[in-house]
Amino acid sequence: MIKILAFLFCTISFQTGEAVISWEDDYKLSWSDFKGKPKQNSGAVAETASGISFGFSVKELNSNVVSYTAEVHAYFSVEKSWFHKDKASDYILNHEQLHFDITELFARKFRKEIAQQKVSNDIKAKLKVIYKKHVTDLGTMQKRYDAETDHSKKIDAQQRWQLFIKKELDKLSKFKLIE
Repeated sequence: MIKILAFLFCTISFQTGEAVISWEDDYKLSWSDFKGKPKQNSGAVAETASGISFGFSVKELNSNVVSYTAEVHAYFSVEKSWFHKDKASDYILNHEQLHFDITELFARKFRKEIAQQKVSNDIKAKLKVIYKKHVTDLGTMQKRYDAETDHSKKIDAQQRWQLFIKKELDKLSKFKLIE
């Protein structure tokens, strides 16, 4: 008997019809993509809500996993991302784009680690653990990025981060999602 099981995990729960943008090389965020209501007392000019969605399916034969597939996407939540129009600039938008690029970096790291997994009866558990690890590491890096750049105020640090993330994305170009 062949049994196919499918699972989907997300870092945020999608409401029906929630607008998201998938990360693509040739698409850069614009302020029109930020449709959320600005937080008045946050002290921030903008906020990018991005994350990693992950789904997988396994094929079982006689209670043994015989194959699996997985999909990983970096996404930007249109309704949860916001900005203050009176303070917005291209420079700030580039800072927010890099948050989205960092999300894509971790999606690629996750895809790479998935590609290294062997078929086994515990693949479901392994994939869940790997997912949690990458989501945690993504959150840590996002916080470090904001701390080191002081939310984009430190121009030299911002430039270093842009170069670093570009280099890291290039290293993992083999794991870019091709649709």
